[in-house]
Amino acid sequence: MPNPLHDAARLAVHPASLDFTLPAHELAPQLIGITLLVNGVGGRIVETEAYDGADPASHSFRGRTPRNAAMFGPPARAYVYRSYGVHWCLNLVCGHEGDGTAVLIRALEPTHGLDAMRVRRGGVQDERLLCAGPGRLAQALAIDGGFDGLPLDAPPFALLGPAPDSSAPAVVAGPRIGITRAVDVPWRFGEAGSRFLSRPSR
Repeated sequence: MPNPLHDAARLAVHPASLDFTLPAHELAPQLIGITLLVNGVGGRIVETEAYDGADPASHSFRGRTPRNAAMFGPPARAYVYRSYGVHWCLNLVCGHEGDGTAVLIRALEPTHGLDAMRVRRGGVQDERLLCAGPGRLAQALAIDGGFDGLPLDAPPFALLGPAPDSSAPAVVAGPRIGITRAVDVPWRFGEAGSRFLSRPSR
């Protein structure tokens, strides 16, 4: 069986070059095509959503609380929260400390540790459903509240860029999903044509 940790070490010769001081809506499309691994398990990011402190749909809109403190920085940290008391969701904090801005990772194309993902996802076999949606993604990568505030440039996280000679993925933008405020803001980004999106682009 393939060793995901070995694969991660092999790919790490191309670490992702990302500027986490960028606003969320600028960083979010740049994350498409980046490989996200947690303890060697993960895949290519194919869908993201941006949120910032001036955004009525953002957790940070009403200010800092114990629950959302990680979202206020420093950047290049994880912000993990529980949605509706059921599903964990992973966000990558960006901007400057105090901004309250982050990118929600909505979907991955699984590439590393699929057997582990299937076990964690209760035996799901269809690889399209392993990480399609933030709750499924967090379950497949075994992410929970203990990851909140952890740095993204150190284990258990790895963010790896594509090979230098690969072409950049085509990215489409549209309205975000599952929110009731700022519903028309086009801050959901996805890889055009990907079959691993949580929901088709519109």
